[in-house]
Formats: sequence, structure tokens, C-alpha cells
Amino acid sequence: MSKITVHNQQLSKISKYLYGQFSEHLGRCIYEGLWVGEDSDISNVNGIRSDVVQALNEIDVPVLRWPGGCFADEYHWRDGIGPRQNRKKIVNTNWGGVVENNHFGTHEFFELVRQLNTDAYINGNVGSGTVQEMSEWVEYMTFNGISPMADLRAKNGHPDPWHVKFFGVGNESWGCGGNMRPEYYSDLYRRYQTFVRNYNGAEPIYKIASGPNIDDYNWMEVLMKNAAPLMDGISLHHYALASEWEDKRPALGFPEKEWFSLIKSAQKMEELVTKHSAIMDKYDPEKRVGLIVDEWGSWLAVEPGTNPGFLYQQNTIRDAMIAAITLHIFQDHADRVQMANIAQMVNVLQAMILTDGAKMVKTPTYYVFKMFKDHQDAMTMATDQQLADTTSVSVSKKDGEYLVSLCNYGLDAADDVQVDFDEAISAVTGEVLSGQVMDQHNDFEQPDAVAPEALQQLQLSEQSITATIPAMSVVTLHVSTAE
Repeated sequence: MSKITVHNQQLSKISKYLYGQFSEHLGRCIYEGLWVGEDSDISNVNGIRSDVVQALNEIDVPVLRWPGGCFADEYHWRDGIGPRQNRKKIVNTNWGGVVENNHFGTHEFFELVRQLNTDAYINGNVGSGTVQEMSEWVEYMTFNGISPMADLRAKNGHPDPWHVKFFGVGNESWGCGGNMRPEYYSDLYRRYQTFVRNYNGAEPIYKIASGPNIDDYNWMEVLMKNAAPLMDGISLHHYALASEWEDKRPALGFPEKEWFSLIKSAQKMEELVTKHSAIMDKYDPEKRVGLIVDEWGSWLAVEPGTNPGFLYQQNTIRDAMIAAITLHIFQDHADRVQMANIAQMVNVLQAMILTDGAKMVKTPTYYVFKMFKDHQDAMTMATDQQLADTTSVSVSKKDGEYLVSLCNYGLDAADDVQVDFDEAISAVTGEVLSGQVMDQHNDFEQPDAVAPEALQQLQLSEQSITATIPAMSVVTLHVSTAE
């Protein structure tokens, strides 16, 4: 049994950007997953498929990262503007060696941003790009007036500038972004970010440095020491693995030990965020610089018969556990973690949505994001917790209502949870997402095998709630106060 006491004491604001998404030119994320073109038989608006947009709008996507990932440091933005029939075809050397026609470029991305009513996170090319190229892309996107790049943008059909909220200066510069040493990259960052200009006196672009891979604490130390005053955020990447990096394990039909090994790998995020934050605190005690976990999620074996470079994996109730546990960790560190972007939005790794031609299915991970969306921009609350070994919890409050999110990742036993409050409460509603088997999932034949249902085993007294949280489940409780 778990007991949680919720105190009427606010701690940190949960940035809505913790619920960010990531769309890379990888496999079928962009092409088919998001972009089908205006002439497609699949219903679309300006080439972007309508069913996917409608589904994503139900989870309130706050920010979208594009075009990568490793792809970002080989992407040259001029290849993706102008009449589509004239755009250069390229080979995606990172992901599957396929030919791309560049029909989805800057204009198409901002059309997607418009349809999702979200903020843009652009990742610039440091690995194979020049300072001039990056500078001119920022001018192309954001300059409002007469300039060479603004004129080119208008010639290509968009006179008005777009709003770029976030800009990443390179990606994984320690690896696919250039195999750099931290000392070298920190100097490159200082140089490149200088030319990510804030035009028109508008809200400054939030500049994100390419931070460490997993537990490379030296990388964090060097970058914070050498460049912290010139950055607004620094990225961190960590993927949950069921085994070793070289031994990706299946998403379906896995043994019990891999249920727990994947969850344990996801829980490592707590250690990573804690230790990296301690280094950041040395150079930024005011916590001005955000920790940006712009790649996270489960990385499993591709589905049999699919292109290994497309990273298409099935998504099960186990992935729902990964999502809930990780989001709880971010919320526990909301004073430092300012954004997170799950990898990835459609058809890649731990996706929200899977497509097969005109068919579409929402994954268990999608439903966790939908159930948790009221955490966005809420305040974390102080709690005392006595939790069962397999239970994770987070509590927030917004507009007079509490959201208690719980995850029981045990395989057999339900957890009877008691939640006490410092104030009187008037109503509670509960929702549960659960599985009967470890790899229960939605597919195109059974798209609703895993979906939220009303939580039945729920009782309310004046200042207390008791609920039964099934094994292999994620639960949310919306609690109204008596006032």
C-alpha cells in the first residue's frame, strides 16, 4: 500500500515544454507519418495528413523539434525551399540510405507548426554547415523587413516572418554531429551562437548548446565553464535500453526480466538529471540555464521485416510505464529541466502515433501524454510519500485543481493508494491505462486494445482519496478542492 500526503505548498512550475515532441527526417516520421503532399489520397491540409494532426492536437503539443537529430548536422536548409519540383534530392546517410526529395522543408515545417498551434525548435547544422549558413537561415525565418533572406522568403511565398522560439546550435556534437571534444565544441558554440541573431527586437531566441551524452559529466563541466553565459539551455540525451546498446531487444514477446531492465534503464534519468544539475549549479546557481532533455524514450529492436535504419518499433504498455516514470522524474526536477522532447512523434522509436499508409493508430505512450497534459504549466506540490516498490507518483496543481498521476509498474499486485490533502476536496475523477500482458499494444487490426478507461475503484472522503492502482497501469486523478 502507498500513502501520499499532499501539502498546500507549491514548489516549481512544470514547464509545458517538458511535454515536447521531436520529428526527425528518419524512416517514416516525416514522409508518410506527417507529410503526404497535397496530391495524396490521404486526407491532408496543405500536404500534412489530417488524421495525425487531429490526434496530436488532442495532446496539446507545446513544442516540436526539427529537422534532427543526427540529420540536422547534414541538413542544408536551402535544399528545402523554393518550388518543390526544383528541390535537390539528397541521400539520408544517417538513416537507411534512402533518397529524399526535400519536399518537406522550412515552409512545410512552419505549416505543421501552425496546424499544431505549437512552438518551433529548430536544430541548426554545426557539423557540416557554416556560420554563414546558420546565420542566413535565422534571417530567412525571422527577419521582418527588407533583407536578402527576407526577400527570398517572400519570393518563396511567405512575406511574413515566422517565430522561432528555440534554436539548437548543433546536435550530439560529441558523436554524429562531428565527433568533437568538449573544448573544441564549446569554442564553436561561442562562435556560432553569436550569429543566431535576435531580429526586430522580438522575444530573444532561446539558444540551446549541444550537451552531454548520458553520463559524460566532463562534457557538461567544460561547456558550462566555457560558455554558460552565452546559452539559455544545454541538451542531454538518454535512451532506455533493455540490454546493451549493441543488443537492442524486441518490443514484443520479451521475457519478464526485460520488463524490469528497460524500466531500470529509464529510471537512470533521475541520476543523470541530478548529477548534471549539480555541475550546472556550480556555474549557474540561479538556475537560469535550462537542462533540455531533447531526446529520450525507449530504444528497442525494429519490427521484423522493416528497414533497420528506420527505427520503427512497436509501442506497448511497457512504453507507457517508461513515459510515466520519466515524466515524473522531469517534474521532480522542474526547477532545472525546462524542456524535454520524446523520440519521436510518429513511426520512430517510442512514438505517439504509428501509420501504415492511410491507417493510423494511437500508442499507449500517446495516451500517457493525453492523460498527463494538465500537468503542463501547473505547479508541483510538496508531498510526503510512502510508496510501494513499484509505484511512481507526481502531484501538481493548476486553477484550483490537483492532478495526481501514478504508475504501478509491478507485474502482478495492485497497489491500494491513499492520498491525503491539507485542504478539503469536493470531487475526484480517475482514469486508468492498463495492460493484461506485458507486451499489450495497439496495432492496425486492434487499434484500441490499450486505451484509457474510467477508474472504478475510487473513494473520496473530506480530505482523502483511496484508489486501487492495477498492476501494469498508469492512473490520473483529477481532484477538485472544496472552495
